[in-house]
Amino acid sequence: MAKKKQVLYPVLFMVLLTAAYTFILAFINESTIEIIEAQEELRLQKSILYVFDIPFEDDQATVNKLFNEQLEEVNSEEMTYYVYENNGTVDGYAFPLTGNGLWGSISGYIALSPDFETLLGIDFVSHSETPGLGGRIDEEAFKEQFRELDASGNPPVVYRPASGGNVDAITGATLTSNSVSTIVNNFMTNIKIFAEEENLYE
Repeated sequence: MAKKKQVLYPVLFMVLLTAAYTFILAFINESTIEIIEAQEELRLQKSILYVFDIPFEDDQATVNKLFNEQLEEVNSEEMTYYVYENNGTVDGYAFPLTGNGLWGSISGYIALSPDFETLLGIDFVSHSETPGLGGRIDEEAFKEQFRELDASGNPPVVYRPASGGNVDAITGATLTSNSVSTIVNNFMTNIKIFAEEENLYE
């Protein structure tokens, strides 16, 4: 009988301890879910403002106000995209961008002119690329190359020094650079079809 108690007490203790920690984690998760959602929304808004090159102060209230004043969210059957209007005139569209990188998916947003011939800006919000190498797609120096980039070519993005090159690849991260160009070039092919279906062309 004593042996049974010796075995039972540790088991009971571990069950109670596990239940207590599970309750604590569930409570923390429930109490922070709104904060997490707010931060995710803020990250999205900042990304959309960035691809349109709309300057903003880095605080939630300012970003939210500017986003709601300048941009309209449109939910189509295929995707959610954003329209940038200035004095009643459409200045561009922003769309979600996703594809395969070297180690996982790369996702972000890309903005285009109303005629879909100029890439206004690009931002990456999630990826698993190697820090210091492929992870440098987050750097301004790389992303700013896509600002006001002529996207009318076939393909739109070509790395220098190739003929017709218009963007520099990341040194030491050839595979990630190639992934980005493939993602953008495939996107440009598909988005023009989508724009025709949605009657977005000006």
